Amino acid sequence: MSFALSRPVVCLRLPFVLAVAAMGASLVALPNAAAQDTRTVTEPVIPPVCQTLTASLAAKHGKLARGDETRLDTQRLQSALDQCASGKAVELHAAGADDAFLSGPLTISRGVTLLVDRGVTLFASRDPRQYDTRPGACGTVDQEGGGCRPLIAVQAPNAAVMGDGSIDGRGGDDLLGRHVTWWDLANQARAGGRQNCFRLIIASRADNFILYRITLRNSPNFHVVVDRTDGFTAWGVKIDTPANARNTDGIDPSGSKNVTITHSWIRDGDDNVAIKAGGSGASTDMSISHDHFYYGHGMSIGSETFGGDSRILVSDLSMDGTTSGIRIKSDAKRGGLVDGVTYRDVCMRSIKYPIDIDPFYEHQRSPGNKVPVFRNILLEGVHAVTPGKVIMDGFDSAHGSSMRLNGVKIDGLLPGDVEAQFGAFTVGPGEVNFTPDGDGVTVSKGTGAAAAVPDCRDSFPPFPAR
Repeated sequence: MSFALSRPVVCLRLPFVLAVAAMGASLVALPNAAAQDTRTVTEPVIPPVCQTLTASLAAKHGKLARGDETRLDTQRLQSALDQCASGKAVELHAAGADDAFLSGPLTISRGVTLLVDRGVTLFASRDPRQYDTRPGACGTVDQEGGGCRPLIAVQAPNAAVMGDGSIDGRGGDDLLGRHVTWWDLANQARAGGRQNCFRLIIASRADNFILYRITLRNSPNFHVVVDRTDGFTAWGVKIDTPANARNTDGIDPSGSKNVTITHSWIRDGDDNVAIKAGGSGASTDMSISHDHFYYGHGMSIGSETFGGDSRILVSDLSMDGTTSGIRIKSDAKRGGLVDGVTYRDVCMRSIKYPIDIDPFYEHQRSPGNKVPVFRNILLEGVHAVTPGKVIMDGFDSAHGSSMRLNGVKIDGLLPGDVEAQFGAFTVGPGEVNFTPDGDGVTVSKGTGAAAAVPDCRDSFPPFPAR
């Protein structure tokens, strides 16, 4: 097996000891103090290889030659994945100058890992017919949506996508035979309708699914959706997509529990992470830790919350250039209870809304009877080193929010930069450089241990080089 172990460089602010070991050894357990995921999560292990597939295409400057578009590897990739025994991996390997694979939709079976070697790229086909869920649907804008299968579907437990290589959805490239990209379709849908653009990875009822060290680029729509799954780990993952690529969320757990997203770097055109709780049910017991977010829409909960979100910990997170930072968003069309969310040791820079707690999605009221309620929200050791606006709203007097602020500072905050209504706030005993004030707002003094405002001077590393 030719896969080489590569340790990403991370900038951590919490005590966290990295042990170096040979590949195949279990390395590091997340500290118990940082765990809301009820599992004991350790660094994933790369399994033995069942079959190695060698590349027959060559990418130049991240692109395939135009004539290569018909040379699909889908059949041999799927055959290898289907034949691989549980607990083993199908390895994608370079051969000389050949370093690329081209595929339409793939399904990963129970217990099987897709392993992409360093320097290898799995490219998604630009042919929308490969992804159709109904004839002619994918690659269009219509009123129905749901017209595309994902590039990678996981519907069985203990599967994984691993490796130091990359998977490229080619969202900014023209669809075959047309002068329109997947991202163009997303922008066209702003005028009405729904874009039918495929997602890179959908894991549904896929307990114990793992993403490890893989780089995901240029998804036409969301990069990763994890739905109705108990046990999901993303460790050392890079998501790298342009800021103007609409609806390209990074990782979206939905209706799932026991989720850990850690030691990862995410920049994209929508939410960096969005925890959703809609028709799939509740989202609970999640840890988002030791991560770096760049451009995107921030660390989000919502917009669907009617299934219920609870027991979520965000710790040791830096956000650099996201539009929102700490964000809980919903409205009366899709709201519900968000209860017991802790943000601890969070550093932010160049963010328009460092704190954005909004029961009126995008700050607009919508009719409906699914009223959002945000309760027991704790911000402890949170620092925005540049100015930005703070929004901390409850829905109304009967559906107010409750929050505790302990060691929270927004540098350069100006009068009028804080909006609050219908909330019960506990402030302190750690430094807080603003006081919520507005209709239906009550403020009490916090007791117990004072949380320090993090310094954040060394908290914003550049996005890792390819």
